[in-house]
Amino acid sequence: MSEPKKPISIMILGKEYNIACTDEEQEILVFSANKLDKEMRILRDSGKINGGERTAVMVSLNIMHEHEQLKAKRATPEQEFSSHLSNLSYKIEKVLES
Repeated sequence: MSEPKKPISIMILGKEYNIACTDEEQEILVFSANKLDKEMRILRDSGKINGGERTAVMVSLNIMHEHEQLKAKRATPEQEFSSHLSNLSYKIEKVLES
């Protein structure tokens, strides 16, 4: 049986949100909420974005962009080898065409 979820309270831009999570998930959820709150405050206070919804969307886009960049950097050795092999093959073809 899975661990029961309990509601915990987090604050983001002065608003309280109750999120259900397991004890195991709680630490990372609180950490994530604090980081999100910090990023949203930085963007909001910069004056470049007006409105809470727009701020949330821009911060979400920034986080997803960072996430995708990290995923791309974590290529498997096979993927890296394949990429290097393709690059080498392309270079050899170019030399042979000359």
